[in-house]
Amino acid sequence: MGAIVGGIILFVLGAIARFALEFDLPGVDSAMLGTILMVAGAVLFLVGLLLTLRSRKTVVNTQNAPGHSVSERRDPPPTV
Repeated sequence: MGAIVGGIILFVLGAIARFALEFDLPGVDSAMLGTILMVAGAVLFLVGLLLTLRSRKTVVNTQNAPGHSVSERRDPPPTV
């Protein structure tokens, strides 16, 4: 979950640097820095999203008794 939030924060900071700020530092272009931060934020967001979706597993509990079988399928609770 931290990678998703970090990606959003990087993207927002990059958008602010790209479109709302103008600063003069030698060797640093604010538009290029903003674009780099936005791309890095998007990549981090996608990686975090893929890792979150990949880590979901379904738990199957099966109980056998004479004459019948009971199966329960559920997703484990999310970890924080």
